[in-house]
Amino acid sequence: MAKISVEKIDLKHLQELQTIGKKTFYETFSADNSQENMLQYLEDSFSSVKLKAELDNQQTAFYFAKLEDEIIGYLKLNFGDSQTELKDKKALEVERIYVLKAFHGKKVGQILYDKAIEIAKQRNADYVWLGVWEENQRAINFYKKNGFVEFDKHIFNLGNEEQIDIMMKKNL
Repeated sequence: MAKISVEKIDLKHLQELQTIGKKTFYETFSADNSQENMLQYLEDSFSSVKLKAELDNQQTAFYFAKLEDEIIGYLKLNFGDSQTELKDKKALEVERIYVLKAFHGKKVGQILYDKAIEIAKQRNADYVWLGVWEENQRAINFYKKNGFVEFDKHIFNLGNEEQIDIMMKKNL
């Protein structure tokens, strides 16, 4: 397989971000959730207005994983007040690491994760944290393998359904 590159993106990549965001979320969670809740979440979370605001925010960063010219995954990081919870200036939140199903098991998630850790260290963060759906055993195992530990739980709304996310962190 050719080398996978990781590239920071900005507003001019909004359309591609919307496409990869919707596709990877749908591939990952559609089998375990109602079609109605999935469509509602995709419409809300990946609307052009919401993504534009996030791309404009200096406290949020997005990166694409690319194989040659194909976008195969992405990473979303939050700093300071952009974090969904905690809002600790000495922390970095990994809000999203998503990879197309066809590329699962090919180290793409690990490459995006390594980029997140590199950025956290550049920013002198004390720790990195994230929330992961309690039913997503594959992701939980991935983060445990990378040294994360559970420290709390929170509610994640998917359409009209409340789900439990396990909050995990790793000290740097």
